[in-house]
Amino acid sequence: MIIHSANFTGSFVNVNQCPAPKIPEYAFIGRSNVGKSSLINMLVERKSLARISNTPGKTQHINHFIINNNWYLVDLPGYGYARVSKTSRKKWETFIKNYLNRRENLQCVFLLIDSRIKPQKVDIEFANWMGEMRIPFLLIFTKADKNKPDELAANLETFNNALLENWESLPQSFISSSVSRDGRDEILDFIDQTNQKFLPLE
Repeated sequence: MIIHSANFTGSFVNVNQCPAPKIPEYAFIGRSNVGKSSLINMLVERKSLARISNTPGKTQHINHFIINNNWYLVDLPGYGYARVSKTSRKKWETFIKNYLNRRENLQCVFLLIDSRIKPQKVDIEFANWMGEMRIPFLLIFTKADKNKPDELAANLETFNNALLENWESLPQSFISSSVSRDGRDEILDFIDQTNQKFLPLE
């Protein structure tokens, strides 16, 4: 897929405020500081489409971007950041889960996992919740360039084994790096193929 255009559409805190669900939509979510903004900017080849900050927890809304005028990329708030107040975390959790459960044109969620570290309980719990809710999702292992090849393979195997404690089979996954651009073509090809199957909503 060639990215011809990528434009910010709006920020929302309620699924009912989101753009009319007439075109396919893909949501990106992950633990705070997982490299989500860098990944999004790499995918659409824009330096600052998604805001990058040294302070985790900056994304606090459902941010919509329209890509090539025919699909939405959605940047969701990160989770698991301890310095955010319990009240804010609860509020984000509520509107994120409402969005994921109710957004009718949502094709899938890309769940971002930091490939450098051991499995995090919050990531496993979020993946399990989406499975229970029957929300289609895929994994993107980020920051692959920060690992040696054998370390990367070992970390992915450890994470997958943690998932398999509750899953019979693993979701599809991608290995990515916003620095080396690894995974970009594969992720965009998946979106392109899924877009071709999208049936416009009445």
